[in-house]
Amino acid sequence: MVLYHTFQAKQNEPGYHLIIERDSNHLDLLSMGMLTLTQAMTSISLDSGDNEVALVIIEGKVNVKIDDYEFKSLGDRASVFEGSATTVYVPIESSYSIETVSDHAVVAVCCSKAKEKYKPFVVNPDEVTTVLRGKEQWRRDVRDIIVSNGEGRVDRIIVGETINYAGEWSGYPPHKHEEDRMPKELRFEEVYFYKLDPKDGFGVQVHYGSKWHEDEGYIIRDGDAFAIPDGFHPVVAAGGYRLYYLWFMAGPSGRSLTPYEDPHHVWVKDL
Repeated sequence: MVLYHTFQAKQNEPGYHLIIERDSNHLDLLSMGMLTLTQAMTSISLDSGDNEVALVIIEGKVNVKIDDYEFKSLGDRASVFEGSATTVYVPIESSYSIETVSDHAVVAVCCSKAKEKYKPFVVNPDEVTTVLRGKEQWRRDVRDIIVSNGEGRVDRIIVGETINYAGEWSGYPPHKHEEDRMPKELRFEEVYFYKLDPKDGFGVQVHYGSKWHEDEGYIIRDGDAFAIPDGFHPVVAAGGYRLYYLWFMAGPSGRSLTPYEDPHHVWVKDL
């Protein structure tokens, strides 16, 4: 089983690149692709099928058309470290097209298997809730894109971004969300996609307590992605490098974020 995937070699290659597949890595709901548009390939048309899709504009500016809905000139950041994303929600059973307005655009195509069909909508950067979480050596900025604001507007998907401060942790104290046992925990699958600043840096994704493999640590670099079917999954940025990751998740039993923190490490919250 390969939990770790890379988009590095294809970041400048125009087109749609599937990097995490559903029904592999013990993911029943989630899949992810990355779309790069340039002057050599200015647009692409896709179908959502049985997925609801969050199109997170990583960089650049695009037009998006979804059936009879049209959204113009979306996105205004040159880098994920320069501000919050513009994101477009695409319902199931929809045809959609993305056209670049800028010379270069990169869009994350975050997919979750869904049942109910809702209306398309856009989340603009000023609608994203950003919160500083943690303290000591685990400070990070968390940007909620489609979280509580998605109730009644999406079926399952939850989407956000996190910026780790240089040398610091996130997903910390370590938590998991693999079982339906409310009120302590609710099951979600999750996927991460990483960027580094400067881009030649690295981080470490820790994954332990999984039923599928031994405890592991993975070197992560700009353009990598990681599938999280279960287990605790904290991540740390190398000294001197900020680490960004796009995260999205979905589960079979609702959208209430209820992570279970590792009881061996919860004590750090009292520092």
